[in-house]
Amino acid sequence: MTRALGAALLIPALPLIAGLALGVRLSMGSPVLFRQARAGLGGQSFTMFKLRSMREANGPDGRPLPDKVRVTAFGRFLRRSRLDELPGLWNVARGDMAFVGPRPLLPETIAGLGPRGEARGRVRPGLTGWSQVNGNTLLSLDEKITLDLWYVDNASPLLDLRILVLTLWVMAGGERRKPAVALASGAD
Repeated sequence: MTRALGAALLIPALPLIAGLALGVRLSMGSPVLFRQARAGLGGQSFTMFKLRSMREANGPDGRPLPDKVRVTAFGRFLRRSRLDELPGLWNVARGDMAFVGPRPLLPETIAGLGPRGEARGRVRPGLTGWSQVNGNTLLSLDEKITLDLWYVDNASPLLDLRILVLTLWVMAGGERRKPAVALASGAD
């Protein structure tokens, strides 16, 4: 059901994705898609797709400059609006991701989390999730993992619907960090 819905939504989203891809191309050049191996259900690796939001720029040591320096104005718009995630509908259609679940992390990050990383992998990763609607980039990795594990233990269709509605709210109003008490309890 989720895969079919992902495919059904991908088709009408293609013109919007194409327009946004043109914006990426004009503001950052090629490639327009960001591809990266991420850990999915059961820790299985898959290639995640997003629209690129950062230009490639390295320091004198050859290492990439900090994200804040590399993100373009168009990239900030894509990230804030979450439109950079639209190509992820392909991952949903393929069965790599769900609409709601913990955001997929790098396989080495999951491995470094040990048992917490394994527990997080009990559900399919999502385009949006509980930590994304409760602060996302304003949270530490530990806070995100705590929220992700709360989601894994409490996942339900009603909670997923709530997260989807809250995602629309975040897309319109921006990220806001929830109080520490709410973060610790998984409530908002």
